[in-house]
Amino acid sequence: MTRPLTPARDVALNDLPRRARSAFTLSAPSWAPTRWAPTWATPWRNRARAATGRDGPSIAVLGNCQARGVAQAMRLLAPRSPVRYLPMGSLKRDHGHVDGLIRTLRAHDHVFAQSFPAGLIPGGDAATVRAADPRLKLFPAIVFSAFHPDMVYVGQASNLAALKLTPSPTGQYHSAIALTAYRLGLDPKRTASLFREDVFARLGYLDHWDPAVRELVGSAAALGFGLEREVTRWARRGAFMHLMNHPKAHVIGDIARRLLQENGLTPEPVEIEDYLGDELVEDVIWPIYPPVAEHFGLTGSYLFKTKARGDDFPTLYDLPGFIAASFAIYDATPPGDLACPRVEAWLSAPDIVALFRAG
Repeated sequence: MTRPLTPARDVALNDLPRRARSAFTLSAPSWAPTRWAPTWATPWRNRARAATGRDGPSIAVLGNCQARGVAQAMRLLAPRSPVRYLPMGSLKRDHGHVDGLIRTLRAHDHVFAQSFPAGLIPGGDAATVRAADPRLKLFPAIVFSAFHPDMVYVGQASNLAALKLTPSPTGQYHSAIALTAYRLGLDPKRTASLFREDVFARLGYLDHWDPAVRELVGSAAALGFGLEREVTRWARRGAFMHLMNHPKAHVIGDIARRLLQENGLTPEPVEIEDYLGDELVEDVIWPIYPPVAEHFGLTGSYLFKTKARGDDFPTLYDLPGFIAASFAIYDATPPGDLACPRVEAWLSAPDIVALFRAG
């Protein structure tokens, strides 16, 4: 099959998560009396308390899409606290300069953030903010590639501010095998034949668990947020990632719960999935390839899911369809924009080139 599978639209099913999220605000009921009308000159925490009825300690959460999930989880786990999410990707637009960001964060009782480098906002990085406001507590971004070892980014990434990623059929996530095969001039059918156990073994895909654990635990420990116990617990539940950088809801919930507990707040004893579902499941889903899944005692597939647009059912690709769609993008992309460190390393290794050419 070379075309994406496109099941019929199911509006009712796709509407449900959005309606559930909208309903779960813990705001004051519409019939509640309004005691006073806040203005934009009013401090954020007071505006939030007036708007939501939450009168507990205010919380700011800064980071990527995972941090958005952490903020949402905190709204559930700390139902009396107003929680504000600050997107990492729009820091410059929203705050202008790091001094403006610092002023914004100081208006909150608790500040949690993922680390961010210089380049996202003029004047500094996460270390600059932490030096100015020692209350800031860093928490790690969860990146774990053992379940999806073939996923790579492609494009020009010389610096964060000028980051230019090449699109793929699934947004910005590419298959290293597919790109390498394309760069070697293989056709889609021959490329699909490379997705098998002996090729995965040679490329290290079946021995990726320990390096992935070391990388995740090490990066978290560098922030003073050890994850050894959590990783063990997550692994007992099976695959705990949708993508290499999109953890499942219970992982997000554990991070949010721990941040609250370690900062003097008592989280509600509930599971995130039971109340909020899993927000990131609505985004891209990359399959766990069958030989990799079997290695972990899981069920695998080659079914790739895109992020849905509006109420449309998400586009699904089988393996031949995903490869064909990837090659079509590569055909229209300047060669310089198909850079990828892993692929470059493979192309310079004669034994791996021979493996690909042998088909």
